[in-house]
Amino acid sequence: LEIVGIRPTSKTTCTGVEMFRKLLDQGQAGDNIGALLRGVDREGVERGQVLAKPGSVTPHTKFKAEAYILTKDEGGRHTPFFTNYRPQFYFRTTDVTGIVHLAEGTE
Repeated sequence: LEIVGIRPTSKTTCTGVEMFRKLLDQGQAGDNIGALLRGVDREGVERGQVLAKPGSVTPHTKFKAEAYILTKDEGGRHTPFFTNYRPQFYFRTTDVTGIVHLAEGTE
């Protein structure tokens, strides 16, 4: 297995799987499990990382997106933001501080 995301990708072997304190033969995508990983302690992983088949997942630190920002009346921001605004982005189980770079001519 590979541990992917947030930190540099690392390789390990899963030696056990638990769910609600019961030992299982396997876990499936979407399951919340406890995985015993060879050579990895609790400090070696953090929320938001992914266990994946080696080479199947590539982490990214930059992406382009088109977003609709809610107006004040819609329950959104009360003040405008500009390039270099640093919001929190939420991805599944983790949050990361990012930087917004607006396209030229965008207000």
